[in-house]
Amino acid sequence: MHNSLAYYTQLFLRLKRANGVAPHKPVLLLTILEAVQIGLINSPQIYISPDLIALFKTIWNKLVTTNHDPRFSYPFYYMKSEKFWQLVLKAPYDNVALIESTVKSFNAFNNTIKYAVIDHALFELIAVNSTNKLLSEIILDKYFPETKYNYNILNPEDPVKDIENKILFEPAESYKKEMAKLIEAESEEEIFVRGAIFRREVPKIYNYTCCISGMRISTGFNISMVDACHIVPFSQSYDDTIHNGLALCPNLHRAFDRGILAINENYEVVISKDFREEDSPYSIVQFEGKRIILPQNQDFWPLQTNLKKHRETFNL
Repeated sequence: MHNSLAYYTQLFLRLKRANGVAPHKPVLLLTILEAVQIGLINSPQIYISPDLIALFKTIWNKLVTTNHDPRFSYPFYYMKSEKFWQLVLKAPYDNVALIESTVKSFNAFNNTIKYAVIDHALFELIAVNSTNKLLSEIILDKYFPETKYNYNILNPEDPVKDIENKILFEPAESYKKEMAKLIEAESEEEIFVRGAIFRREVPKIYNYTCCISGMRISTGFNISMVDACHIVPFSQSYDDTIHNGLALCPNLHRAFDRGILAINENYEVVISKDFREEDSPYSIVQFEGKRIILPQNQDFWPLQTNLKKHRETFNL
């Protein structure tokens, strides 16, 4: 196994690129180097995450001046032609060559890829701060000599923070218009990033607590036991703002989505009169009339218009 800096430097300088000029692979490598620096990646396994995509787009915007399509899935797939990169597929897919047709659709591509893995030796090199910076400089000098100085003003938190601020503070009508444009333009990657940040921000605002049951479970695993629930479905509203979200445990999330329960104008739980269940310590009916747990900051409370629309949809 090769483990020398000189070996990987040569591979980075000889990337196979469409027409010899496509900037996708160099941008993805810079993204991975930066992600290791800030702790977003901490192993040779490279997962497709909203933070990684947002960082890729930010670096692209600072360095690329051509009209290439800034699609994250392109380099993530085609990097397989480089010796240090391998793709691991989700079941039932077992042939990397056969999934090339999914690359142009991010959602289809994301459904086939489990993760990419780089050489362990390469990861050990880029985990060292000085080596990481050296490889970044080599890539910038080689592929982006005219715009490399823009990289010096990169703030890795900016891309995600910008979307977080939109979800938390942007008026719903403005946000909906942005989302409608993204949907019309079939910007699947941007929609994926926004949706993932919504799912992350809503539980955080509710202190990772189900707003109806009060359930809050802390685990040593990187998993959430509380869901971000859209009050008005995204497919109808295009609304990922915090005012269209509730933090619910999975069973109550499903009950809310199916109209078994709703929230009234006093933020109290309403149960459908048509719902029947057997006696159980886990019953849903026990929450009828209970006031939900709201975020400490009243600016983040769910909008009454959204709660009303949900009730009207299910005649509650």
